[in-house]
Order: sequence, then C-alpha cells, then structure tokens
Amino acid sequence: MTERLPVGAAPTDVSHPLYTYAAHYPDVVRAGSLRNALQAAADRARRGLWYGLTSSPGWRHVAAKVVADGREATVLLVGADERTFVVDCWARGIHMATGRTQDLAAVAGATGSWAGGVRVRELTEQWSFLSTWDLAEAHERGEAVPARWQSMRRYRHRHGTDWQDLVEAAFAEPRLRALSPGSSVGRLTFSRRVTPPICTDLPSIRPLGEGRFEVRFADGRVPRADGATAAVAAALAGLPDDAVPHP
Repeated sequence: MTERLPVGAAPTDVSHPLYTYAAHYPDVVRAGSLRNALQAAADRARRGLWYGLTSSPGWRHVAAKVVADGREATVLLVGADERTFVVDCWARGIHMATGRTQDLAAVAGATGSWAGGVRVRELTEQWSFLSTWDLAEAHERGEAVPARWQSMRRYRHRHGTDWQDLVEAAFAEPRLRALSPGSSVGRLTFSRRVTPPICTDLPSIRPLGEGRFEVRFADGRVPRADGATAAVAAALAGLPDDAVPHP
C-alpha cells in the first residue's frame, strides 16, 4: 500500500524521506508523497487517471508519472530548498514538452490534459508554464524525418567541415534522406523509425579527420573511405533492402 501521512501532520523523524520537504511542500507532505497528492487532485477533478511511481526507487516520495495511450507525463520535486515541480511530457518515447511551476494544481491539470490526448501546442497554450519546440510539433504532424534532417543541416557547422560534408552528402541520397538521421558518439546514424527503439542494423558513418571517414556495419565490418561522398556510397552499398521508413 502507498504510504500516507495523516492530514495536517508533518514528519518529525529526520530520517523520514519527506522531513526536509515540509517547509516548501506541505501539501505533498500531508499527502504522504507526490504521487498521493497528484492522485487526490485527479480524483477531485474526476479525471479517471491513475498516477504511478517512476522507475527510480529513491524517488518514491518525490516523483510520479501518469501513462495513457502511448503518452507519459513525469513530475519531480526539484529539491527541499525551494518549491518547484518539474514536468516532462512524452509521446512514444519522444520528449514533447517541459516546464516548471510552483503550483501543484497546475501540475495535476497539465499532466491530466496531456494524458487526455490534447495536442502539444494546445497543451502549452492552456498551461503557460510548459514549452515545446518545432520537432515535437513535427512529430505530431507526421513530419519528423524532414524536420530532423532540417535540424541536422542547420547545425552541421558545429562539428567541423568533415561533418558538414557528410551530412550534405547523405542528404543528397534519396534512400538515406527517407530515413531518420541522428548522431551518436560522433557518428551519423540512420533509422527506419523516428521513435524508439532506434534501428541498430543500419550503417553509421564517423568522420576521422582530414577528410577520412569510417563506415560501421551491423556485421562488424568497419571500412574506411576518403571523402564524405565515398563514405556515403559505401553505406549505401551495404544498406539492407528493407531499409525503408516505418510508421
């Protein structure tokens, strides 16, 4: 059973996990945990939601989440020295919105709205402490792949000339341009999906410096190539026939 404290009571034992939170989070302390406080708010609003615990055992009293239809909203207390709730909204593994507020009722309302299925722009307009970004909205429109390529090309200059050349060479190839691009440990990666789990069986390319590139394949081969165009050609030559976008 989830632990609850008597209404109006504050923990007097310094070893209690909520002892240091009493000054700034009296409502959470009275409820016994953040999960309890949010559940009570949802029950009062008759939202029909169930708030659960996060996967971090140490956050049992100070974090909570609600999950519904592929969506998830998580809430965390920033700390005992100030009153701030951090809210993050996700859809099928994609970070869609984030924000901070001191208002527990706003937290309950916003997470309930997100779990209820509102679109992300409507969410941030309704709950002004939350913000979103272009890529999140592109995911909702089903335009995440072109948006990811646009972002990749926009910021390609941050990683040097070889990376710039690599991104442009890959973008010029229709089969690669149809896939979702990403970067991991200095590598340009490709995936059939824009949501997790990201594919790991497709070639990836890493600049080595001075115009040299390394192409890594799922079977363990790691050939090298001179120039971004040659590296992309090698990746294309080893691209599986089923390397096509998935919903």
